[in-house]
Amino acid sequence: MFRCLKLTLLCSLFLIAGIGRADEGYFDSGGVQIHYLVEGRGEAVVLIHGFVVDAYIQWALPGVMRSLAKDHLVIALDVRGHGKSGKPTETEKYGTEMVEDVVRLLDHLEIKKAHVVGYSMGALITGKLLATHPDRLLSATLGGCGVFPEGVRQPEYLEKLAQSLEEGKGLAPLMKALSPSGKSNPPAMVNTVVNRLVRENGKAFAAVVRSWKDLGVSKEKLRSNKVPTLALIGSKDPLKEAVDYMKDEMENLEVIVIDGANHLSTYTNAKFIRSLRKFLADNSQNKKEKKATSKNAE
Repeated sequence: MFRCLKLTLLCSLFLIAGIGRADEGYFDSGGVQIHYLVEGRGEAVVLIHGFVVDAYIQWALPGVMRSLAKDHLVIALDVRGHGKSGKPTETEKYGTEMVEDVVRLLDHLEIKKAHVVGYSMGALITGKLLATHPDRLLSATLGGCGVFPEGVRQPEYLEKLAQSLEEGKGLAPLMKALSPSGKSNPPAMVNTVVNRLVRENGKAFAAVVRSWKDLGVSKEKLRSNKVPTLALIGSKDPLKEAVDYMKDEMENLEVIVIDGANHLSTYTNAKFIRSLRKFLADNSQNKKEKKATSKNAE
C-alpha cells in the first residue's frame, strides 16, 4: 500500500505521458455514482482495488490493467467511497452494496459473466460476490487476502482504524497490522498523501471499514463453490491466514504463494501477473467451449 500511495503523487504525470489509455465512464448504482475504466477487447475481467486507493493506482499505474487488456476487456471500477465514485458516509451504504455495485456494473455494460479479480478489500468483495452471485462469474481471483468467516468477530484493530479515520488521525492501526514486523514507518511523502486522503475522506473510509463485517462467507458456501477460484498471497503477508482458512474449506480453489512478498508488494510482483494471466487463460469460456465441442465431435 505504501508503494501505491507514493504513486498518487506521480499519477497526473503518468497519465499526461500517455500511460492512461483506458476509457472511463460513470453509472448510477443504487443512488451512488460509480466511476470505472475500460480497456481492451475479449472476455470481460473486472478489477476491484483495495482500501483507500483506486482503480488508477492499484491497476493502471503498475501495468496490471494494460497487461490483461492485451487479450481481455478489462473493467476497473472505483469502489464506492474511493476515487471518483460517490462517497456516502453511512455504514449501510457499503458492505454488500459494494458487492451489488459489481453486479450492477455488469448489467450496465450488458455483460452476462466476467472474470473478477480483487485485491485486499477487493478480495473480500470478490469472495462475497462468489457466495451471492456465482452465476455472474467465469472465475474469481482473490489477491492479498482471503474471505472473512461468516459470524466471526472482526479483529480489534479494525474498529481502532475506523475511529482513527473518523478523528482524522490516519491509517496507523492498519499499517501496523499489515506490516510483517508489526511496525509502520512510512516515508514522509507517503504520510503527506495519507493525511490528505484522510482529511478529505475520513468519514467515508470509516464507514467502509465498519461495513466489512457484512462481507463474511459461510463454510457451506465455500464447500459448495463451483466457480474456478485463485488465491494469490505473499508468504510474508499477515493476511495469509485468511487464505489458509479458505484452503482448508473451499472447493475449486488454487492457491499460489509468492515467496518473500508481503501485503504491500504482492500485486506488483511479476509472479502475480504471470499467475493471473495463466489462470484466466486456463479458465477462458472460449477455451472451455472449444474443448467441449472437440470432445463431442469425437
